[in-house]
Amino acid sequence: MLDFDYDADTADTAAVINQLSVSGVQEKLSAVVADGRIALTPPGGRGRYIIKPAPAYKHLRFREQIPANEHLTMQIARQVYKIPTAENGLVFFRSGEVAYLTKRFDYDAAGNKIKQEDFASLAHKSSATHGRDFKYTGSYEDAAALLRDNVPAWQVQMSRFFELVVFNYLFANGDAHLKNFSLQQTPDGDYLLAPAYDLLNTSIHVEDGDFALQGGLIPQTEYSDIYAKTGHPCRTDFEIFGRRIGVLPKKMQAILDMFSHEQDTVYDMIERSYLDQRTKRMYTRSYRERLSRFGRK
Repeated sequence: MLDFDYDADTADTAAVINQLSVSGVQEKLSAVVADGRIALTPPGGRGRYIIKPAPAYKHLRFREQIPANEHLTMQIARQVYKIPTAENGLVFFRSGEVAYLTKRFDYDAAGNKIKQEDFASLAHKSSATHGRDFKYTGSYEDAAALLRDNVPAWQVQMSRFFELVVFNYLFANGDAHLKNFSLQQTPDGDYLLAPAYDLLNTSIHVEDGDFALQGGLIPQTEYSDIYAKTGHPCRTDFEIFGRRIGVLPKKMQAILDMFSHEQDTVYDMIERSYLDQRTKRMYTRSYRERLSRFGRK
């Protein structure tokens, strides 16, 4: 348990790193571990952890469940689908309010900053160049091209990217925008896809679409007949997407097979999560609905 409380209306804004859109804002607090305890980063210090309390934006549905939602979604990605993710957990303020905690992965063991670029930066997109919604512009095929152009040994990383895009669809992460994908420099100077972060079932909290990026997966003319009829993608659409971005056929089919089957472990993790009972039911329904769409033929 943390030995301090957090009040969004009176918090020290110097400790706030930035704001994250979940149809509103989600606060991020910089933190360190000092004397075996988690504390806010002092002025001028380098925080190695990020604390994300429940957002103060009261128009978000079930906003108090967002920390548990993010923790659950990140753990499903890591434990069930073996997707590399940022280390994370849950902590509790002195009041008992829950918050999401994650360890920054842009520092090495010696405390040196690791060079990292998110996909919006790689695409040279900003609010000045592409407007307020710059991080939502383009398509996932466009994002894949950024990876291919910036990673010499891109095929393995492309499979990881493909896997993450499928995961985000099945687990209704409607905020998987360009700034939520990054490349990170290795000690050898190469670039690899950074661990996944900010995974969340946003459909519980806001009304959003299947994809965060305005261009969706692929050009509109390339979608399947099922997409044309229903307005939602199925496995065939992800197969088209995988071929277009260069995922090796056998690897692509193995990934899609893994996601096509209902995973009992997912239900076990939902039930054991810190979500309340109502939100557990919503999360379960969301997963089943997306699986059903994915399997349409």
